[in-house]
Amino acid sequence: MREYIFRRLLLIIPTIIGITMVCFALTQFIPGGPVEQMISRARAAGSEKGIDASRAITEEEIQNIKVYYGFDKPLHIRYLAWLGNVVRLDLGNSYTYEEPVWNVIVSKFPISLFFGLTSFFISYLVCIPLGMLKAVKNNSSFDVISSVIIFIGYVMPGYALGLLLITFLGGGSFLDLFPISGIVSDHFEMLSPGGKVLDFLHHMILPLICYMASEFAFLTLLMKNSLMDEIKKDYMRTAIVKGSTFNTAVWKHALRNSLIPLATRISEIFTVMFAGALLIERIFDIDGMGLLMYNSLVSRDYTVVMGIILLSSVMVLLGRLFSDILYVLVDPRIKFQ
Repeated sequence: MREYIFRRLLLIIPTIIGITMVCFALTQFIPGGPVEQMISRARAAGSEKGIDASRAITEEEIQNIKVYYGFDKPLHIRYLAWLGNVVRLDLGNSYTYEEPVWNVIVSKFPISLFFGLTSFFISYLVCIPLGMLKAVKNNSSFDVISSVIIFIGYVMPGYALGLLLITFLGGGSFLDLFPISGIVSDHFEMLSPGGKVLDFLHHMILPLICYMASEFAFLTLLMKNSLMDEIKKDYMRTAIVKGSTFNTAVWKHALRNSLIPLATRISEIFTVMFAGALLIERIFDIDGMGLLMYNSLVSRDYTVVMGIILLSSVMVLLGRLFSDILYVLVDPRIKFQ
């Protein structure tokens, strides 16, 4: 197992290089980058002063702009320079925010981390026992009613659910129970420490529901179906014949085996660190990673885009490795070579 983990860790390096190389090339070929934007601003400023657009900026000035942003060098040289900076833990400076990419990401990171981790843990804490109960009471009225609710949550996009929640619970047309924008109230600084916590949580309830809806439904159905498959196996009948009650057999034997498919999903704890849902963040006016990625793509802020891609790719690869380790912990019979 140690050799397998070591090989997988080594494999992360060429994989990251491959991912970033392709993404770097794609971002560089997209028109409207920082050089084009600065040229456009210079020509627009010249036009306001009555200067012809073709004379508003000289070729020498254009070349200086390219040198400033490093676009005077070939693509592969720019990539190697960026990769060298990454090795030194320097993701460069943002063209839009004019500050280090690390600072930009860190400023948006906490709120996305909160949504990701909170929705992750709540989903598992609720979905595993709920899926077990649905499996044990399969085809009962409880199973049917809960399945209808779960399927509605599964097929409904998070942003559509957000609009419904705002309409019915956010003062849209019915109840006015929850705030619908931002993460804190305008008078947040005047509140006591306990009041600040409650105010923050009050703002987070509706967005959290939207974040969790589809994952909640998926995990519940995955747990139910996995446990039902285990209940039908011969070892369960053998345990009951030997004197175990059905519930005891489920807890002692079937439950552990049914958790194996969910082990792969637990690896997503790494990826939720950079989770972002653009439309949900737009609806609830939350400035998180999803909105940052979107704005960076629109503004052609290549350094921020590459920073997010790099960090999220590392987290995904580490998550896959973590998933393999969980497989072994849940089922020691699994061996990796």
